[in-house]
Amino acid sequence: MNQCKVMKDGYLEKRSNGLLQLWKKKRCVLTEDGLRLYDCKGESGKEMRFEQMTTLDCVEYKRGLVYFTIVMNGGKEIDFRCQQEGTAWNAEIALALVRFKNRVAVQTGRNRHLSHLGSCGEGDVEL
Repeated sequence: MNQCKVMKDGYLEKRSNGLLQLWKKKRCVLTEDGLRLYDCKGESGKEMRFEQMTTLDCVEYKRGLVYFTIVMNGGKEIDFRCQQEGTAWNAEIALALVRFKNRVAVQTGRNRHLSHLGSCGEGDVEL
């Protein structure tokens, strides 16, 4: 994700997996290929690639905050929240995820078409 265009950069809160499920502030960078999360010190980064995401789900608005869940391919759910101002993170992530899946679908279709053309030699006649 290092070479990708940055679409949004800012802060989200991520719910921890622990027993207390505390909200932890993360610096987030949204790119064409996924979401990168950094702790507030800017040290360790965790990459959530769109190819590993199924959907963005469960959007709820409460007391000026937007709560949403990213569902990963294995069914793991990761909860986030952000301020409800401007274009919310959930909308930006959802749009970027749809764009990514569309790009993959178009590329897959092209590859199938090209492999089909390659399997039919120039002298072959299709019936």
